[in-house]
Amino acid sequence: MLNNEDMIQEYEPQIITLEDNEGNEVEFELLDVVEYESEEYIVLIENNEEAQDVVILKIESVDDETENYVGIDDEELLSAVFETFKEKYKDEFDFE
Repeated sequence: MLNNEDMIQEYEPQIITLEDNEGNEVEFELLDVVEYESEEYIVLIENNEEAQDVVILKIESVDDETENYVGIDDEELLSAVFETFKEKYKDEFDFE
């Protein structure tokens, strides 16, 4: 049986490296995949201690092994997906 210390030691964040608009690689920690209106969105946070803002990207499947992450320009959609994420994790994160 696992105790709390074992569970903490076994947790390894899933890190995703994306390229920004200037061609720089940036590491993000995967927080969750959220479904909203039959579409999937990936919720990320930059992999550094000062990061406070999440990044939400739409997941577009290319084939069985490949997916693209696409930026979202619609502020209402971003807000709705983030609200879904917040509701799911309201007991785990302190949203300000």
